[in-house]
Amino acid sequence: MTQIVVGENEGIESALRRFKRQVSKAGIFSDMKKNRHFETPGQKLKRKEVAKHKQRKRRFRN
Repeated sequence: MTQIVVGENEGIESALRRFKRQVSKAGIFSDMKKNRHFETPGQKLKRKEVAKHKQRKRRFRN
């Protein structure tokens, strides 16, 4: 769980900016988007195959 402590003289904008940065580093948004809709086992397999193909293509490109 992501938490921040707001300092005494700290503005809400800077605290919100720090919170957003911590949430993005923790990967919460990507996890939330991934789990937004139910994914059938066939869809999951297809997504993993596409990701594997992209990873292999990226590896050979460098």
